[in-house]
Amino acid sequence: MNIIESNTMIVNNAKIAIIVARVNRFINNNLLEGALDILKKIGHVKEEHIKIIWVPGAYELPLIAKLLATENKYDAIITLGTIIKGFTTHFKLLEKICNLRLSEISINHTLPIGCGLLTTDNIGQAIERAGIKSNNKGSESALAVLEMINIIQLLKK
Repeated sequence: MNIIESNTMIVNNAKIAIIVARVNRFINNNLLEGALDILKKIGHVKEEHIKIIWVPGAYELPLIAKLLATENKYDAIITLGTIIKGFTTHFKLLEKICNLRLSEISINHTLPIGCGLLTTDNIGQAIERAGIKSNNKGSESALAVLEMINIIQLLKK
């Protein structure tokens, strides 16, 4: 039996793009800090190999992810944003479209895309999922792309 599993989160010379939505920036800043902390401390990703792109909102995440994926310059992309339920069900449609499109881009380009897109019922839940010390979806997304970069490298050997 041949089992492939990443036993490290360190990625040598990996180039990673992070796309962040400006809507709910006060929450997304924490997601970004969590992702950067993991990339630098655990992944040993150099600052000069990280590109951060701010976009207006969550809806714009897939378009920029697609553009970056077609450039073929990055080993992974992390998308960060927060969709908070309003008075309508619009947030469900937005979340579904974003996740579906990001998944399609990842598969079509064989490129890990960490989806740090929060969908919450209220601001309190969003703040909790963007925790500074734990439970940070940005950190989780960064860990996932580090592992996927290594798994893809193992499969290419």
